[in-house]
Amino acid sequence: MGFGNMNKMMKQVQKMQAEMGKIQKELEEQSYEATSGGGVVKVIVNGKNEMLDIQINPEVLDPDDVEMLQDLILAATNEALKKAQETMSTEMNKLTGNMKIPGMPGGMF
Repeated sequence: MGFGNMNKMMKQVQKMQAEMGKIQKELEEQSYEATSGGGVVKVIVNGKNEMLDIQINPEVLDPDDVEMLQDLILAATNEALKKAQETMSTEMNKLTGNMKIPGMPGGMF
């Protein structure tokens, strides 16, 4: 591979890295929502894996069954985080063509 080809490839890599950074920032600012218990618990997270909001329907509040509420919160939170991670992975894979790039999200090493 000649120097000209290497230089061209490096420019393409730099362009792809800039685009990936832009997409990652956009995805981190999006919100992802999930519910559990037929909608009695709703959790909203962002692409940085931060919980933004949690809504609990008062009808699910039973002092004798706190474990059920805890399970509903965990289920909704985990589902919302999974949606955020899957979206990040899908969008990055679209850009990279499923290339393995160290340090990038979405199951890449």
